[in-house]
Amino acid sequence: MKSILTAVAALVALAPLPAMADESLEGRAFPATLEAQAILPAASLVPAPADAPEHLRQAGKFTTPDRKRTTQLGSVPGMDGVRPTGGALPVDGQALQGFSGIKAMPDGTFWSLSDNGFGTKANSSDAALMLHKLRIDWDKGGVERLETIFLSDPDHVAPFPIVLEGAEKRYLTGADFDVESIQPTEDGFWIGEEFGPYLIHVDKTGKLLSVHETKMGDVAVRSPDHPALSLPGDPTKPLPAFNLKRSGGFEGLAMAKDGSRLYGLLEGPLYKEGASEKTEDGRTALRIGEFDSKSGEWTGRFWLYPLSPGGAAIGDFNMLDETTALVIERDNGAGRASQACKGDPKPDCFATPAKLKRITKIEMTEANLGKAVRKIGYIDLLDIKDPKGVAKQGTLEGVYDMPFVTIENVDRLDETHIIVANDNNYPFSAGRALDKADDNEFVKLEVGDFLKAK
Repeated sequence: MKSILTAVAALVALAPLPAMADESLEGRAFPATLEAQAILPAASLVPAPADAPEHLRQAGKFTTPDRKRTTQLGSVPGMDGVRPTGGALPVDGQALQGFSGIKAMPDGTFWSLSDNGFGTKANSSDAALMLHKLRIDWDKGGVERLETIFLSDPDHVAPFPIVLEGAEKRYLTGADFDVESIQPTEDGFWIGEEFGPYLIHVDKTGKLLSVHETKMGDVAVRSPDHPALSLPGDPTKPLPAFNLKRSGGFEGLAMAKDGSRLYGLLEGPLYKEGASEKTEDGRTALRIGEFDSKSGEWTGRFWLYPLSPGGAAIGDFNMLDETTALVIERDNGAGRASQACKGDPKPDCFATPAKLKRITKIEMTEANLGKAVRKIGYIDLLDIKDPKGVAKQGTLEGVYDMPFVTIENVDRLDETHIIVANDNNYPFSAGRALDKADDNEFVKLEVGDFLKAK
C-alpha cells in the first residue's frame, strides 16, 4: 500500500496545475461588464460607386462551390456548415459585412474596414474593398455609416495585374487584396493585408500609395496567395515555397502613439520544414514585426505572441501605450456549448461551439525582443456580466457572450472602457442563433481593472 501511495503522490507532484499554469502564462483573468450594445443588421448594403464598372454593381456572383457565375439575386443560400443562415447571395450593391479592424478617433467616431468579401481570393473578384467611418449611438443602440471610402489604384502601384486592370476606374477588389486591419494617419491609412501578406498605404481618398512586402527578422513571409507564386507546369517539379498558411497574414496592425512605427501581428504562425514556430517553452507563436512608417521599411525587430491552449488565431491588435497592447485571441468555434451537436453536425445544433474568445493585454519590451510577449491578463468574451440587462441580444441569465467564430475589432475608448465587435462574414456565419446570419454587434465594456493591470 505504501508503495502505491508513494507512486500516486509522485504522479500528483508531477501533474500540472491548470489554474496556476494558466495564470503564469496567460496572466490573470479580469471581469468585464456590458455597458452598452449597438447593432448593425447582418444584411446591410452599400451601393457601388457611381463610376464603378458594372462588375461591382452586384457582389457575390461567384460564390457557388464551383465558382460559376450566378446573376440571380439571392439564389445562393448562405450556409454555416450544414446550417442555413437565412442570408443569400448575390446582393444588389456591396455587402457592408466583415468589419475586420477598428480604430477609435478623438471626435468619438470610428474607422473600420470590410475584409476581402466572401472568404477567398477565388470568390471575391466582385467585392469592392472599403473603409468605413462609423458613428455609434450607445444610448439608442444603433450604428450609422457616415462615410465609405472605396480603395483604388489609379497610378498602377500594385505590383501585379488587378482584377480591374483595364477599367477606366481601377477600383480594388477582394481578389486583389484581403484587407484585415487598419490604422488612420494624417495623410490616409495603413492597412494590414493577408494575401501577400503586405502592408498597404492609401491616401484619404483610398488611392493606393505603396505596397510593402513582409520581412520579419531575417524571414521573408509569403502565403500561398502571394501573386509571385504559381504552380509548375510539370508535376515532377517542386512546388513553390511559402511559409504561412492561407489567411494567416496581418489580422492585427497596431501603431505606436507617435505614429513612427507600425506593428504587424500575423494571424497564423510561420512554418519552417513543416513545423510551426514555437516559443522557447513550446507554445505555438505568431510573429509581431516592427515597421518604420517613415522609411517604409521593416526594422528587423520582432516579438512572438504565444497562443493559449485551444487558441487558433488572433482577431485584432491595438496599442495602449508604448509597450502594452490589446489582442483578440480566439478558437474556430461558434455558438453556445448548451446547443452543441451530439454526434454528427446537424442544422439544429452547433457542430463546434465556442470555447475560447478572449481579449488579452500584452507587454512588448526590449527585454523580450525576439521572444514571447508577456501576457498581463485577459477578459473572457464568453462571460461578460450584464446585470442591468442592457443587451438587445446575447444575454442569458445575466451573462452576455460573444460566441462568434470571428471577433475582429477592439480598441480602448477611455481609461475604463473598450469597444469590441464581431466580423459577421455575411452571409456565412451564424453563431448567435442556429438559423440566422450574425448581425454586427458592437459592445462597450467596462474593464477598468483590466486596463490598469501591470
